[in-house]
Amino acid sequence: MSNRLTPCAIALDQVLSRGTGLRRPECVLATESGDLFVAHLGSGVMHIAPDGRQRAIGAVAEIEGKPWIPNGIALTRDGDFLIANMGEGGGLWRLSGRGEVTPFLRAVDGVTLTATNFVTADRSGRLWVTVTTRQWPISKAMTAVGPHQLADGYLFVVDEAGARIVADGFAFANEVRLNKDESEAYIVETFGRRITRFKVGPKANLSHREIFTEFGHGVFADGAAFDAEGCLWVASIVSNRILRVAPNGGQSLILEDCNADHVARIETLIASGKVARDDMQRSPTELLKNVASITFAGPDLRTVYLGSLGGDRLAMLRSPVAGLPPVHWRYRARI
Repeated sequence: MSNRLTPCAIALDQVLSRGTGLRRPECVLATESGDLFVAHLGSGVMHIAPDGRQRAIGAVAEIEGKPWIPNGIALTRDGDFLIANMGEGGGLWRLSGRGEVTPFLRAVDGVTLTATNFVTADRSGRLWVTVTTRQWPISKAMTAVGPHQLADGYLFVVDEAGARIVADGFAFANEVRLNKDESEAYIVETFGRRITRFKVGPKANLSHREIFTEFGHGVFADGAAFDAEGCLWVASIVSNRILRVAPNGGQSLILEDCNADHVARIETLIASGKVARDDMQRSPTELLKNVASITFAGPDLRTVYLGSLGGDRLAMLRSPVAGLPPVHWRYRARI
């Protein structure tokens, strides 16, 4: 990889939109065929076909009497979806193309899965899953950086040997991403204001824990995705910022739709220990509505879709650098 990185700053007037009527489209999957699959509250997954037609897959609002909140989603080799449930019941669930929802995993190492945030797979088929916190409501984990910060989020893997926790002690564990050769794992800690990096061993054993990069005022990192130059693009809720983090941890601002008063209010609530989940979900901005994830798509992997907590469409823009193709790039959903 060249030491010279492509300049990537993007103006707000270059942002378009895709889809309509989406509900909490937090996670977006793209495939080589041009299909998009989006987390969809009250259903499961919304399919957006290349021609723009939409179809909801599933019709689930509650599981066992508790709200079901599709958050991170993954496409399996056999064409089904795995969904991380950020609702009170937690857990990892399988969603078929016919809309049937069945439990995939409810506990790991004797620990019941609570707010399950994100799921992704590596090239061997191993699953990497984050659990944001062991607390409920999850606002208990929305704490300020300091000696009393709650850090009880964890990362587990699922492979032929079963499911097991491989790392613990994260301050609001969010997305997990592997680099191009899968030698490193990066865990986004939203309220830890950092991304933590590990070396990955042959059996998913993690070592050399270190802080890859830290964030400042107004940045609440949520989703992330690697580009072809080895940089990690990071979406910040609340401030609606997209940052690009270089391999050395240096940051550059790609895109921003920020309301300074809103950011200041949230920062004050967090510092006083009074922030609620709804506070973090809302955004007074008109264009970007609490951006939460980043997905590279299109034939050249230079179309970027931004998932969000508050929008009813996907923000869409063109990047001067291609994204890293995901493991599921050539998979076909059974729909």
